[in-house]
Amino acid sequence: MKVGVAQTGADIRRLLHELQVHEIELELQNAELRQARDELELALENYTDLYDFAPSGYFTLAKTGAILQANLTGATLVGIERSRLVGQSFGRLVSAGFRPAFSTFLEHVFGGDAKQSGDFELAGPGRPLRFVNIEAQCLLNGQECRVAVSDITARKLAVSALRKSEERYRNLFNSMDEGYCVIEMIFDQRQQPVDYRFEEVNRAFEKQTGLHNVVGKRILEFVSAVEGHWLANYGKVALTGEPMRFDSEYKGLNRWFDVYAFRIGGNASRKVAILFNNITERKQAEAARVRLEVMTASNRKLEQEMIRRKKLEQALKTSERQLRRLSHEILLAQEAERKRISRELHDTVLQTLVGISVHLASLTPKPVDDPASLRRKIVQTQRLVDKSLAMVHRFAVELRPTVLDDLGLIPALHTFMKDFMKRTGVRACLSAYAAVNQLPLDQRAVLYRVALEALNNVAIHAQASAVKVEIKRLPDWICLTITDDGKSFDVKRVLRTKGNGRLGLLGMRERLEMVGGKFSIKSTPGQGTTVTARILPGQAAGEIAD
Repeated sequence: MKVGVAQTGADIRRLLHELQVHEIELELQNAELRQARDELELALENYTDLYDFAPSGYFTLAKTGAILQANLTGATLVGIERSRLVGQSFGRLVSAGFRPAFSTFLEHVFGGDAKQSGDFELAGPGRPLRFVNIEAQCLLNGQECRVAVSDITARKLAVSALRKSEERYRNLFNSMDEGYCVIEMIFDQRQQPVDYRFEEVNRAFEKQTGLHNVVGKRILEFVSAVEGHWLANYGKVALTGEPMRFDSEYKGLNRWFDVYAFRIGGNASRKVAILFNNITERKQAEAARVRLEVMTASNRKLEQEMIRRKKLEQALKTSERQLRRLSHEILLAQEAERKRISRELHDTVLQTLVGISVHLASLTPKPVDDPASLRRKIVQTQRLVDKSLAMVHRFAVELRPTVLDDLGLIPALHTFMKDFMKRTGVRACLSAYAAVNQLPLDQRAVLYRVALEALNNVAIHAQASAVKVEIKRLPDWICLTITDDGKSFDVKRVLRTKGNGRLGLLGMRERLEMVGGKFSIKSTPGQGTTVTARILPGQAAGEIAD
């Protein structure tokens, strides 16, 4: 009995141990099951997110077209809540015009296992028009199909816009006034360019060139109407990609064209687009305008020449009248000077000589001569002779002083100014640099005459109390100035007035111009008058100063 009891206790312990091990295994299995469940739930959640938020709309359709399932993207695409969408017919979402095609589409989907695809239009009350691409494939049960719907509205609209743009381009292309064509360079086996092929032309091309049915043909087929240098220019554009513009005569048609060529299609392309316009009328107009401008310029030159000649003729007539008047005035002045000299000789020298003759006659010896009386008569006669000599000397000095030729300008001016002060009572002073006596004789004579004429004018007109004569050397000129403190006068009025006063001023100016000199006179009220004469050192008579 004891042995049996012991065995029973051991079995119980072993059974208990087995139960504990089995419990641990169950707990491990439960943990694995829980983990698998969690992973399955996570995968389902991920699948649901991927399904609902996929970029395309996903639907599950029955064979009748009824919607069994739909993701959120699909519901958003058709604009209906998903809860209201399930159970509806997908065909009702398709625009009426596309429903027959969609029914046929479904028949093809359930009629085979191949994937079907088609473009349809979705529409509904209050919903914007949409274009979609539908891809569908039947499931293995044959009663359902999976449908993927992609929104292609933007692409459809872009295609439609592109089609309209192409239509507008084509209309514009054919309505252009400019000729347009596209040509492609053709190469030989050695990759050398040998020709061009017309790819596209517009109506203006045919109208302006007179070439028809050229698309697909080579340019060399029309070589008689195509200029060789045009082809060379096209080759440069095709190979370099640099656009080129030129105008040239289309000799085959006797027309001028403005041509612009540019490469199209990228760097590897050898296609050249050409825009050209008939400019024959413009060229003809330009040629006519050039001829007109030449004629106008010639006419203008002729008119200017006629005007110049008329002015010259008028100036010559004016100069002739002035010369005649000046000559007349000079003759009158010469006659007046002769009259003055004649009167001086008659009234002074002649009477003095007559007096000398009377005194000499009275000196005839008489028996009763008084020696004292004789001496008085001799003294009176000597005075008359001295007076005559002085007068003759003054006339000679005024005409041409010998001291100017023998001693120079400064002594000649000293001599004249000394006599000038005695005759007029006007104080006169001279300031000069010594080298002035080295000037040529004709220049010294001109300066002397100007000084004499100016001093005589002072004596006659200025009513001055003092006069200053100054000769100085400037950088480029020898300058003579005669300045008095007398009354002023209107220089312009005097020069316009006829008379000896005007001739004196003109004479001084003409004498200076003979040796290339310049003359000016300034007269200011309250400041007197200054006469200025300038000459270039060494300038010969007859030369003109710059």
